[in-house]
Amino acid sequence: MIRTAWMAALILPLGLAAAAPARADDGPKAICADRPTKGTSPCTVDPGHWQVEIDAADLTHDRSGGVTTDTGVFAGANLKYGVSDRLDLELNLPGLLTREVSGAGRASGLGDTVARAKLAVVQGAASISLLPFLKLPTASHDLGNGALEGGLVVPIALSLPGQTSLTLDPELDALKDAAGQGRHVAYALAAGLSRPLSETFTGSVEVWGAQDQEPGGHVSQASFDLGLAWIPMRDQNLQLDGGVNLGLNAATPGVQGYVGVSRRF
Repeated sequence: MIRTAWMAALILPLGLAAAAPARADDGPKAICADRPTKGTSPCTVDPGHWQVEIDAADLTHDRSGGVTTDTGVFAGANLKYGVSDRLDLELNLPGLLTREVSGAGRASGLGDTVARAKLAVVQGAASISLLPFLKLPTASHDLGNGALEGGLVVPIALSLPGQTSLTLDPELDALKDAAGQGRHVAYALAAGLSRPLSETFTGSVEVWGAQDQEPGGHVSQASFDLGLAWIPMRDQNLQLDGGVNLGLNAATPGVQGYVGVSRRF
C-alpha cells in the first residue's frame, strides 16, 4: 500500500507541472519553514536571504519487546540560503544527540550532517520542488552507521478551499546495508493537511509511512502526526512551532514530541 501511494505521488507532479501556472513575482514571501511535522514544504527561501530552522528539543520514547529506548536531539539546525527565487542551498547541522537503551547504557554526541538543495519546479496553487540530499557521516560510531547516504524528496503542495493546503512528500533513499558494504532502497510518503486556526496560528495533521528494504529484514513504519505553528503578526520573519508524532505500529517509536523556532534574515 505504501509503495502504491509513493509511486502515485511521484507521478502526480508531471501532470501538475503541465497544468499549473507559474507564480507571479509578488515580492518577498512570508516565512515558510520545513517544520513542524515530517513533511517538507516546496517553498524556497527568498534570494539573498538566510533562514535558520532550529530543532530546540526533540524527544522520542519507545518501548518494544521489553526494551525501552529514549532518544533526544537538542539544538539541531537547518541553515538555508536563497540563491534565486527558485533555488536555495541548505545545510542541516547536527545537534547534540543522546540515546539511552535499557540494559545497554547511554550514548551522546553530535549527529550526522545533511547537505540539501531545493529547486522549485512549479510555483502557484500547485507547488512542486525537487530536494536531493546527501548525508555526511559526522556522527560517532555508536550514534550513526558511518556511511555516506543520499536520496530525493519531491515536496508537493496543493491549495484547497477554505485556506487548506494539502502536502505530499514522496521520498526515495539509497542506504547502506546493515551488514556488508552493499546498498539498498528505502522509500517514504508523508501526506498532510494544514490550515490557519487564527491570524497567527496554523494547525497541521499528517500521516507518514516508510519502508526500509534492508536485506536482513524489511522494516515498515507509520505514524500519525500533529503540528502547530505560530507566526506573530508584528514579525513575519519568525515562527515558533511544536508537535507530536504517534507511532502506528510496533516498528515505529511510540511517542515523539518536539519544539522549535525558525528565523529569516
